[in-house]
Amino acid sequence: MFLHKPAFCKTRLCFLSSVLLSAYLPLGLTAADLGSNKIAARLVEETSSGGPTEAFVVLAEQADLTAARSMRTKLDKGIYVYRTLRAVAERTQASMRAMLEARGIPYQSFYIVNAIKVTADRKLLEELAARGDVARLEANPQVRTALPSPTGVDMPRLTSSQNLAMPTVEWNIKRVNAPSVWAMGYKGQGLVVASLDTGVKWDHPALKSHYRGWNGLSAHHNYNWLDTTRQHLTTPTDPNSHGTFTTSEMVGDDGHGNQVGVAPGAKWIACRSMDQNGTGSPAQYIECFEFFLAPYPIGHPERANPAMAPDAINNSWDCPSSEGCSLETLVATVNAVRAAGIFPVMAAGNSGPDCSTVSVPPAFYASAVTVGATDMYTNQITIFSSRGPVTADRSRRMKPELTAPGDYIRGAVPYNNEYQGYWEGTSMAAPEVTGGVALLWQANPLLQGDVDLTVRILEQSATPFTTTQKCGGSGLNVPNNVYGYGMLNLLPAVKQAKKLK
Repeated sequence: MFLHKPAFCKTRLCFLSSVLLSAYLPLGLTAADLGSNKIAARLVEETSSGGPTEAFVVLAEQADLTAARSMRTKLDKGIYVYRTLRAVAERTQASMRAMLEARGIPYQSFYIVNAIKVTADRKLLEELAARGDVARLEANPQVRTALPSPTGVDMPRLTSSQNLAMPTVEWNIKRVNAPSVWAMGYKGQGLVVASLDTGVKWDHPALKSHYRGWNGLSAHHNYNWLDTTRQHLTTPTDPNSHGTFTTSEMVGDDGHGNQVGVAPGAKWIACRSMDQNGTGSPAQYIECFEFFLAPYPIGHPERANPAMAPDAINNSWDCPSSEGCSLETLVATVNAVRAAGIFPVMAAGNSGPDCSTVSVPPAFYASAVTVGATDMYTNQITIFSSRGPVTADRSRRMKPELTAPGDYIRGAVPYNNEYQGYWEGTSMAAPEVTGGVALLWQANPLLQGDVDLTVRILEQSATPFTTTQKCGGSGLNVPNNVYGYGMLNLLPAVKQAKKLK
């Protein structure tokens, strides 16, 4: 689900959760037949008539990235994580790849989670499940979901000369104190944010000069763009609008008064994980995360370069286990990018106001920095913003960590290079935090790659809010499971960051 409210869309079916026992119950087969229940129930059902289906074979050995925590620079972390993940995948996948190649079976190898995607019938599924080096087999369905046109009111548009005379910083950008940080000289220069979404219209006036692939004369998309959908477009495009909108909240500024982004000095890159009809697959998410961990030229993943990785990734989407998303497989991707010193921001979801509604991947992961939405008029939590504590995995961890404005937000849309409001949702709140990270990391380069310390600074500097709603404890305490530590406040965050030696 792209976290735009009113409901932007429902997500594609994702991986079946291996933590949900019912997802792996055999349908008319013995445990031995299923390789000790390693095969997801959806795969059993999809191959029941004898035909093949796409399967995601997760290997038992996964890379240990613990050593990255002690490394000082983001580049050192990124290189170590990339090389370690690749080394484990190359070594442990060799036997299975050789078998698949010998039989002429096409496959796609992944390393950010040690897994191989194959198209397999029941016999091959059972053969793979019987292998000792295989942990489980999960589904990778292609599902089409209707994507309504974005709702909202078109904002009045001024001429360029009028805009130059009356520059407009959007209310939500002011609310998180970004302009006060700009006045200190920090607009995110030298930092790169990433969009994992429906794509981006790269030449929208709010975004063109901020695209890392634009040098002022021509565009170069290698290392800066990947389309993992079946279209494999080689130019950054957004047939929808969600990705363009959220990217504009991170960096958008057209120089003519439309100041819609938190970090207008930062650059952006993007990975498209869904086509114009809302069709995608879990493997496409993972492929995007791999691209961000070590970007590469279009069509040449063998030339991946972790030095080109972004500093933060915005994820305004979710993948619920109720539709088949594996809790375990996607968490490995988020863990890996965080270990590499990349800041992972996730929208909390729009399933409020009940408690324990931060309940789906990737928002409820411990390694995710999860963002709820506050309203325009009172700074109170919006009715739709999801709350904690997390019960889906029985952890009862607190979520969200932070909140940010997510109600009546204005941003860029692809159509005729226009701007549109008013959008609302935690999708709109998350990019403000992503852009905020760029401001902090420019203010103190010692923070770059130190996700844990950056999270602490953002939490400690947030404007605290309490509530009478009891979600896993008293809402009168800070932090709580409604607001987390409170609303993003970038001015004290940057001041605190600058004190670090």
